[in-house]
Amino acid sequence: MKKFVLALSAAAALSAFPSFACAADTPAAAATRAMFDAMEMRKNMNAMYAEMQKSMPMLLRQQAVAMIEADPKLDAEQKKQAIAKAEQMLPGVAQAMSKIFNDQTLIDEMINEMVPLYANNYTVEEIKQLTAFYKSPVGRKMMTLTPKLAAEGMAIGQRIMNPRLGKLMQDVMQELQKQ
Repeated sequence: MKKFVLALSAAAALSAFPSFACAADTPAAAATRAMFDAMEMRKNMNAMYAEMQKSMPMLLRQQAVAMIEADPKLDAEQKKQAIAKAEQMLPGVAQAMSKIFNDQTLIDEMINEMVPLYANNYTVEEIKQLTAFYKSPVGRKMMTLTPKLAAEGMAIGQRIMNPRLGKLMQDVMQELQKQ
């Protein structure tokens, strides 16, 4: 179970966006904030987090089961018991994650950290062009579909990666036991 909690912690750490120094009052930062308004960033982040929360219990379960099944130290009965224990814990973990995703200060922090990311990588003119795109019909459609596509893409990635990672973990654990 400790491995499961560590995996959740690692996943949370990997989902963090990098931070770059950028003065909040620069023209690039102001243009980026205007672009984020055109993108309806706050609304879309809320929608993306809502989509993630829908698939989170299934993804958490898959990851927990894969980790348990890959543990060569456990026999079949111990794996069955560990999976049952994980099943009991998963609703609480999913609820705790939902609480995090529903915290609006999370979105404020994410946006504040993302402004310098864009402002340091695009010129003001490029940001204005992107803003015009996001205000266009196809840009609006893209932003409307982004949370759904991101959640479905994440589920596809998990579905494809979990068997490979489970096999890798099993191989590593077996190799460690040989030593």
